[in-house]
Amino acid sequence: MAGEIPDLIAHERTGTGKGAARQARRDGMVPGVVYGGGTDPLAINIPFNELLKKLKAGRFLSTLWNLKVEGQEDVRVICRGVQRHVVKDLPTHVDLMRLRRTSKIALFIPVEFINEDKAPGIKRGGVLTVVRPEVELTVTAGDIPEKIVVDLEGADVGDTLTISGVDLPAGATATIDRDFVIANISAPSGLRSADNEADDEASDEAAAEA
Repeated sequence: MAGEIPDLIAHERTGTGKGAARQARRDGMVPGVVYGGGTDPLAINIPFNELLKKLKAGRFLSTLWNLKVEGQEDVRVICRGVQRHVVKDLPTHVDLMRLRRTSKIALFIPVEFINEDKAPGIKRGGVLTVVRPEVELTVTAGDIPEKIVVDLEGADVGDTLTISGVDLPAGATATIDRDFVIANISAPSGLRSADNEADDEASDEAAAEA
């Protein structure tokens, strides 16, 4: 299960319609609706500053949120849309969907690398270059992995680590339908320089013999 699911604080909106939505915006709120999960839709207001901060942090639409509304039970939701002002590009309305524990959702899961001390390439001074510190997976809402683990044991200089070499958690699949790169081990700069010099010398000798 993933670490702590971030909270999204909201307030129940008593009125509905354009008038109530406009009043919410005047009060520094962003109106929204929570739907799905076999329950009636719930009209809410989210504090504008808090929502804007979360939007600027990125991946708002691919984050699982713990929605907290006073007088309501906490519920897991995912954002299905953010309407924005056509000129100011600021949020004006949010659609949130309730999730069942069996719901399938796409989320970015952190990658952890282990056994660097058992990687010959790193021992020789090779550099681990992380291409994807997070990987987007389709997971079950009730069983979200905290991370995926990439084992570096035996990895040498020039090796490429791809998603096919990773044991994904049960029920999780990558959203990208190809064997993409997560990281690679590149040669240390000194070794690269030596290789380049050797190539140059070989070229010079070949030219001299020609």
